[in-house]
Amino acid sequence: MVFCAQDVTFDFDLIKKYDMPVPRYTSYPPATELKENFSQLDYRLAIAASNQRQSPLSLYFHLPFCHSACYFCGCNVLVSNSTKLAGNYLQYLAREIAATSALIDPSRKVAQLHWGGGTPNYLSMPEVESLWTAINRHFTFEDRPEISIEINPRYADRNYIFLLKSLGFNRISFGIQDFNPKVQEAVNRVQPEAMLFEVMGWIKEAGFESVNVDLIYGLPYQTVETFRETVKKTVQLDPNRIAIFNFAYVPSLKPVQKNIPQFALPQAQEKLEIWQMAIQELTDRGYVFIGMDHFAKPQDELTIAQRNRSLKRNFQGYTTQPKAELFGFGLTSIGMMEDTYVQNHKRLKDYYRAIDEGNLPVSHGIQLSREDILRRDVIMQIMSNFLLEKSDIESKYGINFDAYFAAELESLQPLEQDGLVKASPQRLEVTPLGRLLVRNIAVIFDAHAHNRGAKTLSRSI
Repeated sequence: MVFCAQDVTFDFDLIKKYDMPVPRYTSYPPATELKENFSQLDYRLAIAASNQRQSPLSLYFHLPFCHSACYFCGCNVLVSNSTKLAGNYLQYLAREIAATSALIDPSRKVAQLHWGGGTPNYLSMPEVESLWTAINRHFTFEDRPEISIEINPRYADRNYIFLLKSLGFNRISFGIQDFNPKVQEAVNRVQPEAMLFEVMGWIKEAGFESVNVDLIYGLPYQTVETFRETVKKTVQLDPNRIAIFNFAYVPSLKPVQKNIPQFALPQAQEKLEIWQMAIQELTDRGYVFIGMDHFAKPQDELTIAQRNRSLKRNFQGYTTQPKAELFGFGLTSIGMMEDTYVQNHKRLKDYYRAIDEGNLPVSHGIQLSREDILRRDVIMQIMSNFLLEKSDIESKYGINFDAYFAAELESLQPLEQDGLVKASPQRLEVTPLGRLLVRNIAVIFDAHAHNRGAKTLSRSI
């Protein structure tokens, strides 16, 4: 079912009723459930079990450095202009790659690779080539892998873009946030419109297969009309995918946000109207609302995967590689195997010390139970494909769905009455309105929800 904004009544009171802190469900259990008592042996055993499954590999490399702080940022970053800092980090990253890859069956091939941050193009061109060489020394790629990178357009030129393409990157993502100069100044991310179009021109000239751009709604000084101009200009750039993230103002957790003028933030009603307008504008212009905060062209892999009910989510968001197991490298990075999640140290000195001591730099992890895996399957079908066939779960896990989830189905009834979901003896189907609040539907099946604090979670709208 294709989402049409015209089919949805944006009832402010109803949406406000469900506007509460809930996980984004890039994983289940969420990363907040990872435990400190996860050991080196636990990780090594998890990798050995992963080798038995012979799943393809997805590799993530976290490059945490930024030249300056963007006041809206919620990522794990280190702000510095020191060229030595990145060089030293790459040496440790190469050591982690060598140590971890030695535990992974060399016959397993890489289907997906992503460099995120931070600002990956903080690296100099020789440093990019050095990291690329280190990865290729230890891993073998499939014939047509997805190889993507995030860049900050303020620090990219034509030569840099063409180097990335020549190495093998075929997908690229960059943040716009907002075209309006007043908004850009308020969040310390000034990037002129002409520069953004120039960078996109280089990307298209280089021949990247897919381009994603990020916007954020809820930033200071945004209005419906100013953000409408941002959406229109974004469409003119003609990206394959557009993500529009909801800005969560949480200065107690992200002190850099204290620099944002709180009085200039749009109020809840206007923020919802901005989101409604953005959905309308993009769907009117041919983009498909994938869900949560993502839009894609009709023939994009995300759209096709959702239509085929093969779309999944992992710690990087939506993915079209549902069978690949994710291994994370670098500071704070998260790995996601079939039955185990792991996270590296969050502090640079701890990350370095672990590697110097000959250890894998893992600080947290969790071994999933059968119950976790069952509930993950249910939640990911709801989150990714907006449709869950009960018979699929029953045949896969040997349960009677309605009996097993009797309490959850009872809790789902108010959401059904409010028009968020349709429940039948055969399936659960998320309505167009429910797509806006899909996290509220998914949380019903979250066995950890009642034991989790709300401070680290973003609100659903």
